[in-house]
Amino acid sequence: MNYISNTHHELTPTNPVIETILSRSAAKYYDTSATLSDDQIRDLVRIGTSAPTSFHLQNWRFIAVRTPEAKARLRPIAWNQPAITEAAVTFIIVGRFADASTVPARLAPVVEAGIMPAHLVPEWEAPARSLYDNQPQRQRDEAVRSATFGTAAIIYAARSLGFGSTPMIGFDAEAVHREFGLAEDEIPVMLLTVGPERAGNWPQKPRLPLADVLSFA
Repeated sequence: MNYISNTHHELTPTNPVIETILSRSAAKYYDTSATLSDDQIRDLVRIGTSAPTSFHLQNWRFIAVRTPEAKARLRPIAWNQPAITEAAVTFIIVGRFADASTVPARLAPVVEAGIMPAHLVPEWEAPARSLYDNQPQRQRDEAVRSATFGTAAIIYAARSLGFGSTPMIGFDAEAVHREFGLAEDEIPVMLLTVGPERAGNWPQKPRLPLADVLSFA
């Protein structure tokens, strides 16, 4: 088996997934002449939606801001960050509050595909209701978790396709909510710029030693 050495000199088995993760870094500089096609954007989101969600809720939504007009609306309420207009696309990553009443509808295709027996659906819905019904903070937390999982999948998919990306939390959440028509049960969790890069971006920065972040129990 082949190995590569990371920044702390541990040996890690090489495969394309690990190499993608270890080589990813936040992109600051984008090729302003580059675009992504509708199909490329759809592929990124399709991959993003393969990420895990609690009870298969899939409580997320992705707004692809890619026209000059839409970018011009977003940039002033996103701390005027240049990447908003320079990247090929900026996704507004939307989390939806966890709603256990949607479990039967979300599981219907799973049953139809023969993956889950129909009689298990109520056995999923009941604990989901126990977990989320009348629990607004937990519903919101789940929106953030799900949206973050989906964003991470898009980040690594973009890297594997040769695109840079940067997750961003510098924006006016209320203004984004209003300007882009989010529903009452939705929150803008983060922005994610994606596109071909230009020169000047840093490589991945060294991380804390494992001894500082890992313990065994």
